[in-house]
Parts: sequence; structure tokens; C-alpha cells
Amino acid sequence: MDDYLSESEQLERVKAWLRVNGPWILAGIAVGGLAIGGWRWWQARSDRLAIEAGAEYQQVLKAFNAGNQARALALIGDLERDHAGSPYVDQANLAAARVFVETNQLERAAQRLETVEHETRDPELATVAKLRLARVQISLGKPDEALATLGQPLTGAFASRYHEVRGDAYYAKGDKAAALAEYRAARAAAGPTLAENDVLNLKIEDLAGAGGTAGSAGSDPHAASGTSAAGDRGVPGGQSDAAHAASESSRTAKAR
Repeated sequence: MDDYLSESEQLERVKAWLRVNGPWILAGIAVGGLAIGGWRWWQARSDRLAIEAGAEYQQVLKAFNAGNQARALALIGDLERDHAGSPYVDQANLAAARVFVETNQLERAAQRLETVEHETRDPELATVAKLRLARVQISLGKPDEALATLGQPLTGAFASRYHEVRGDAYYAKGDKAAALAEYRAARAAAGPTLAENDVLNLKIEDLAGAGGTAGSAGSDPHAASGTSAAGDRGVPGGQSDAAHAASESSRTAKAR
């Protein structure tokens, strides 16, 4: 029927339609504009906070590298207050744990690792913290706590390290048969490259060759391997344990 309306009649219909629907159209445009503007503001704010958190984290690392633990810990406190939930808070706590291991403050290292494990939003980082915490607990002479920390078996990329740390805990408890079973499980879970882990194979050979009992002190890989309480591999060893932990934490921090 509209085809038979005059131009003036069609114009009047358009005007009437706009009088009814125009306010809603304008409201929709306004809301859409506000939404876009709000998203852009939020994105800009998020970018600014991330840059600020990154800068504060670098200050934490500088303070630790300068040997100023007090300042570094104070900066971590500021970072936690100003940027709660930021991944830089997790990395700062991992850095603190590394330094505490290096300086034989294992209880304080355990506290930082527990914080990361329970508060990080990154599941993989939580697993890394869990493995390192278990190593620290083994070095503290608490293998049962380490086993409780490890909990249920892990799968995927962390499965081999999980079983190796469990083996370390059982070895520390004196249960060499269980330790050997875990080391073998660690080797089975490893990929083709990790299966050539010399330290892990040495542990297996030592226990299997001794019929499930430790070899002599001179050939004991658990005493000589020098792997770390806070790294992701090995069992409690000497002072070189801290060096391994430091390198592992540093690589993780740099990779994120």
C-alpha cells in the first residue's frame, strides 16, 4: 500500500516512526558509545598497571642482586599491595624463595613458595611452586610433609619431575624400594630427551644395583648429585643445591 502514498504522506509516516523510536535509537547509540569508551579506558588502565608492576618487579630484582634483602622484601610488600593478583607478584615471591634458599633460610623460602602455590592464578606456576616447596621440605628433614604437598600424581609435562621428587622424599625417609619405584616411574614418564637424565639414571642404577639399598657414600648419587632443594630436579645435596634452585627460578622468571 505504501507504493500508493504520496511523497508527503510517506514523509509524515517516517517522521511519526522517528518520534516513537528515535529516543530508543539515540539511547542505544549512547550506550554503545559508553561501552566502547569504557572498554578503552579499562584496557588503557590495565596496560598502565601492568607496566607499573613490571617496573616494580625489576626494582625487586635489582635490590636482591645488590644483596639488599630488606629493601627487596619491602618492595615486594608494595607490589602485593598495589598490584594484587599480578603475575609479577608471583615472580617476586619466587625470586625471594630463591634468595632464601641460597642463604639457607629454608623456612622463609617455604613460606614464599606456599604463597605462590595457593595464590597464583597460573596453574602451571602453582605446580612449579609445589615441586620446589616439596624439595625445600625434604631439605628441612620433612619428607612426609613433602609427600603431602605433592598430593595426587601429576600428568603431562610435570609427571616425570613429580615422580622424581616423590622418589627423593621416600629416599629421605629410608624407603629405598619406594624411591626406586618412583625413579623408574619418573623415567617412564619422561620424553625421549628427558629419559637420558644422567642424575635420574644414576639414582636408579645405584638403588637397583644395591638390591634396593644405598651404595657407598662415595658413589651415592643422592649425596653427590648436587641437585636442589628448591629446583625441580634432584634430592637434597650440599651447598650447590641452592645454586641449582637459583638458576631454575631465574629461568622461570625470565620465561614469563
